[in-house]
Amino acid sequence: MQRSTPAAAAEIIDPESGLPLAVCVVVGHGDRTLLVRRAPGRPAPGYWTPVTGKLEPGETLAEAAVREVLEETGLAVAVGPEVQRGPTSNHAYQLVWFRAALLGDDPTPTLARDEVDAARWVTPAEAATMTPMFPATRAWFEAEAREAERPAR
Repeated sequence: MQRSTPAAAAEIIDPESGLPLAVCVVVGHGDRTLLVRRAPGRPAPGYWTPVTGKLEPGETLAEAAVREVLEETGLAVAVGPEVQRGPTSNHAYQLVWFRAALLGDDPTPTLARDEVDAARWVTPAEAATMTPMFPATRAWFEAEAREAERPAR
């Protein structure tokens, strides 16, 4: 079901789920991944997540991913291919997950405090223990931690 608000006109609807699309960006730097904590006044305040956000009019998913990381953290990234899709916990959006690599040598974020109030570079195993966290995000990092533990072939 589409919303009838003016903002909904800019939303791109996923044809399979019928939900508006949003991006989830798993930013990597070495063996670490960037997680941000949602700021008070935002949906799900205090939750640790990869960078997420909605598309702006005329944007591609990859462009939205790059923009959201830059806006929320001040970091420039190169976005790779889509890695998975799934609904948000409240089924309001279909999240399109991307991996991204940090551009440049300085991993120090400059946070948009109205959107995120903390950021941490963590290993997948560390990420899987952080709370609060959405179930889909935890499942992602638990799988990443298991993969990291596998012996190299």
